[in-house]
Order: sequence, then C-alpha cells, then structure tokens
Amino acid sequence: MEMNRNHYFMIGMILLLIGLQFRFVQSFQFTPETTRFIKEKIQKKRPASQSPLLSIFPDNANVGDKKTIHPPKWLGWSLISVGAVLILHSLAMKKPGG
Repeated sequence: MEMNRNHYFMIGMILLLIGLQFRFVQSFQFTPETTRFIKEKIQKKRPASQSPLLSIFPDNANVGDKKTIHPPKWLGWSLISVGAVLILHSLAMKKPGG
C-alpha cells in the first residue's frame, strides 16, 4: 500500500497529540496488574544482569505496588516536532486522485 497525504496527515496528528499528552502530564501511574505484567515480560526477555529496565521494577516489589513513570520533557517535544513536520509534509504533497 502506498502512503498518500492522508496517511502522513493522520500519523502526524497522532504523534502531535501524543506529544501534547506527554507535555501536559507529569507522570503515569500503572495499576498493580500492569506493573506485574510488564515486570514479567521484561524478565522473560533478558536476564536481570543485562536489563536496565529491571531497575524500574525491582525484584522485591510487592504484588500491590503501583509503578509511577515520569517521562522526560524531551519526549513530548520530540513527538510534537515530528508530528508537526509530518503534517506540514502532508499539506505540501499532491492530493490523492489528482
């Protein structure tokens, strides 16, 4: 499937809105079930000595623990920038069917 201007515009809008979400929210708190699920998936992929992500989910975490993630500020700005570039690129492209 060939990507046309509508695809670029939609991908740009999604990235722009996700970037805005990261800029407006300071942290995300996972439920205990989500924390446990992510910890299990990370441990299955790599041994504990090789995975820097396991420092987020320590081995001594209780079942009821809720993990809070603080996304870096640059992540929101990066997504906003890439989304804006894709939107502008889509507007500069030829209209589909024409």
